Amino acid sequence: MMVADLYALVGVVLFVMGLSALILRSRDLQRILGLNIMGTGVFMLLVTSAHGDGQAADPVPHAMVLTGIVVAVSATAFALALSLARERHK
Repeated sequence: MMVADLYALVGVVLFVMGLSALILRSRDLQRILGLNIMGTGVFMLLVTSAHGDGQAADPVPHAMVLTGIVVAVSATAFALALSLARERHK
């Protein structure tokens, strides 16, 4: 098994773990963490797909992952703020 295949497999496993947490958990924080784990799996798959067969790595997926990390951090902060506001108004 190649290293890229292992990273792709780990990315798929992380995505499935995050999806199961998103579906099965009822608390907001656990769902937000599930979304973050899903995003990490997608990022791993994108980085894995960037490396060709003995060729130079394609920089576009790497740039997409960096942009995705920034968006994921912002979305996580927003989701946590909404969750906190929801808990305060109960």
